[in-house]
Amino acid sequence: MSLAPIHRPPGPFRAEFWRSPLRGPWLSSLLGSAMLPLFLLCMATGYLSHAAYDPGIGHNSVNSGGIVPYFFHWPTHPAWLYAATQGTHIAAGIALAPILLGKLWSVIPKLFEWPGIRSPAHAVERVSIGLLVGSSLFTLVSGIFNSEIFYPWRFSFVPVHYYAAILFTVSLAFHVAVKFNVIREAFGQRGVIAPLRESLAETEPEPPAHETTAPSAPAAPTISRRGFVATIGVASVAVGVSAASQSIGGPLRELAIFAPRGRVPGRGPNGFQVNKTAASVGVTAGETGADWRLRVVGPDGRSLMFSREQLLALPQRTHDLPIACVEGWSTTQRWTGVPLAALAELIGAPPGHEVAVGSLQQRGAFRQATLAANQADDGRSLLALQVNGVDLSIDHGFPARLIVPALPGVHCTKWLSTVEFTAVR
Repeated sequence: MSLAPIHRPPGPFRAEFWRSPLRGPWLSSLLGSAMLPLFLLCMATGYLSHAAYDPGIGHNSVNSGGIVPYFFHWPTHPAWLYAATQGTHIAAGIALAPILLGKLWSVIPKLFEWPGIRSPAHAVERVSIGLLVGSSLFTLVSGIFNSEIFYPWRFSFVPVHYYAAILFTVSLAFHVAVKFNVIREAFGQRGVIAPLRESLAETEPEPPAHETTAPSAPAAPTISRRGFVATIGVASVAVGVSAASQSIGGPLRELAIFAPRGRVPGRGPNGFQVNKTAASVGVTAGETGADWRLRVVGPDGRSLMFSREQLLALPQRTHDLPIACVEGWSTTQRWTGVPLAALAELIGAPPGHEVAVGSLQQRGAFRQATLAANQADDGRSLLALQVNGVDLSIDHGFPARLIVPALPGVHCTKWLSTVEFTAVR
């Protein structure tokens, strides 16, 4: 009994459906090569940004440190280190978007190859391409949604984004290894930039061959390769600069048209970005009123209770320090409060202790953060009581919040309830 032949489906499964004369190994190789530096930058800064959480201590990371080890504590110098690292991560990731979409457009005929699987080796390649396309789109889209504080899902963003990025990295490394000869031949035959010199009238399709995205029945070009690549390049620079502007600040902040907290988030001394309001995390005015007390615990278990008036009576220090958030925005303000080192001295904790801080916050992650010893000992690390010369607003953490140089904003805990000095393990 013989099986009936499997006919090629109509539409995109037929080679003649894809007619753009721009597609071919050279264009795919060029766009892939353009993606690589941005991707490596995004990967490196993503790793470092997660390291800034000091995931190896306390409950600092919902990702439990991930599968990549960390061998150091995040430094506090320079104070803008996390702002620069995470801002670069967001800007590089968003700048990747137009190039990635262009790359996917250039290779989309490969996604509709027929028959879908021709051999075991082809099956492995198809699976790797599926993982590469899926993980790249998921990592990109979820990262952009996170930067816009939009979560149309029920899973925890940080670990899922983290592992998707690892899958993307592995898939990309495998894909580059498999396609290295194709890239080398494409550039060897046509040059790296020579096709970009061709005008629209000079634009010719790449010759069709086995295992190629070049069209078998090309249409007339409507844009040159130079125009196509330039359009992608301009779009990449434009969205990248816009994303970076919310971190750089100053006059450039006006370019941050997609900034989730706006280009002018507020007026007055407390008129800067608020990531979580008191109401959104269950902190009420009653909890932060006259009965509020801060409990400070020493390494020997002894504790002291402070009212806000008592904290204000202690020696105060003022420092200009940034708040930088995982969404990519940052802002530098003038903070006034009690140095953590002064609290350590009062409770009898010598330098070299970790500090666990707790919050009145009832909802969401990071109700507690742990500082490494180098962060707690920095003289600029403050139990902040005022900002820009006035009391903190409740949305900025009244009656007291934590401010530490170079620390992720989410660990600069607001609405403090406890400060506990613990021995380094």
